[in-house]
Amino acid sequence: MSGDPKQILLVTPVWKDSARLACFGKDLAAVLATTHLPIRWMIADDGSGDEERGRLQDLAKKFGAVFSGVELHFANAHRGKGSIIREAWALAAEAEWLTFVDADGSVSAEDFLTLIEHAVTSGTSVLAIRKRTATTHIEESFIRGLAHRGFLTAARVILGLRCEDPQCGAKVIKAADYRAVEANLLEEGFAFDCELLAALSHNGAVWTEVPVTWIQKKGAKVRLFRDAWRMFAALLRIRNAMF
Repeated sequence: MSGDPKQILLVTPVWKDSARLACFGKDLAAVLATTHLPIRWMIADDGSGDEERGRLQDLAKKFGAVFSGVELHFANAHRGKGSIIREAWALAAEAEWLTFVDADGSVSAEDFLTLIEHAVTSGTSVLAIRKRTATTHIEESFIRGLAHRGFLTAARVILGLRCEDPQCGAKVIKAADYRAVEANLLEEGFAFDCELLAALSHNGAVWTEVPVTWIQKKGAKVRLFRDAWRMFAALLRIRNAMF
């Protein structure tokens, strides 16, 4: 490693997710407290309402007692995962790395910190991918796995996206690469990941894909059959806007 970055902005997007964050956030705070990297952890709420705001404030105090770099950001309305991540990332113009991890804990805190360290050491954006290897495993329902493979095929066919798992909720992106495409990103919901990767690829940016253990958690906001057509329509929007 030639030198540590000036700042790494880590965003955990939440929408009515305080219960799941309470479990994962405790682990994440403990893991972040072990690193010397200059990580700024922002819990970004996507307009969950006053009750959730209070719960998140309480959680931030608990996490802050373990890891001092915790802060909160509240959107003024609920717009979607993509919207709140972009809104939060825009608050750190000086950051050299922009990263996010979902609040459900499907990717462990330990694995996530390893992704950040890998990115900083290599100087290349790093994506977590769900993949069974000698050291990783996947725990998911048959329906969830089927939907995942179907969406992956659609992303490859519609966008030409060459990524083994564009929707895995843990990514570490070079800030300079992101800022080069930021103005072209429009997706506010869950298709944000695909739009981001398609834009980065179209602009010549590269990334490394790192297999992680992925464990399906209860309380997911995506409803597979209800949201399938929305995701498909989003892929078409992305293609039409980008190509």
